This record gives sequence, C-alpha cells and structure tokens, in this order.
Amino acid sequence: MRHFTPDEANAELERVRPLVEQLVARRREHVAALERQEELESKIRGNGGGMPPAELAAADAQVGELARGLASLAEEITALGVQVKDLDEGIVDFPALREGETVLLCWRLGEGEIAYWHRVEDGFAGRRPLPLEDD
Repeated sequence: MRHFTPDEANAELERVRPLVEQLVARRREHVAALERQEELESKIRGNGGGMPPAELAAADAQVGELARGLASLAEEITALGVQVKDLDEGIVDFPALREGETVLLCWRLGEGEIAYWHRVEDGFAGRRPLPLEDD
C-alpha cells in the first residue's frame, strides 16, 4: 500500500480530481439509467404497457455500459494508490502514516485541497483538520 504525505496527496489531486469528477457524473447517469430500467420493468410486470422488448434491452445495455465505466474509473483511481469511498459524493482517501499507524487523508469533490484526515476505523464522520501531528 502506498502512503502519501499531505503534500504528495495534494499534488496527486491534479490527476485524481478529473477522474473523481467523471466518476460522480457517471454515477448520476447510472442512477438515472437504473431508475429508467426499473420503470420499464415495472410497466412490463403490470400489463406490458405496449412496450417493445427492445426498449428494455436498450435500458439494460445502458445500465451495464455505465456500470463498466464506473468500475473502470474506480480501478484507475485505485491504481494511483487512492481509495474510492463514495461514488455519489466523490469522496476519496489517500493512505498516510501518522506515528507509524495508517490513517487516511480525506478529500471530497468540491474541496480545494486535502485539509482533513481520519483514522481508518473512524471514516468520513471522524475527519479532523490537518496537520497529522496534532490530535
């Protein structure tokens, strides 16, 4: 596992930020596609709604394509040593060391820089302001 200093993590945001932006946008598209798929399936369960089968097949294909795109973006971010935590909010964590313990430098889409950290077990709710040295 790669460990980042706060400066290294902030520098890596140059690469990570656009990927997270794409991830959040693709997630919104995926949610909308899932809702559309569910709507079509619901009509079919009712009385078919006079809907051509190709319409549901197209919706299924779109959901699958968007899911593969989400997975690909998440893999690209993970390959940089960054952990994807929340697809909807665009939250990612950069592993770091604090007094020999792995902690996570936490960043959410929309924040200018990485300014928070938390212990692995505390999650986003346990965010504390940097620097790592202070308790």
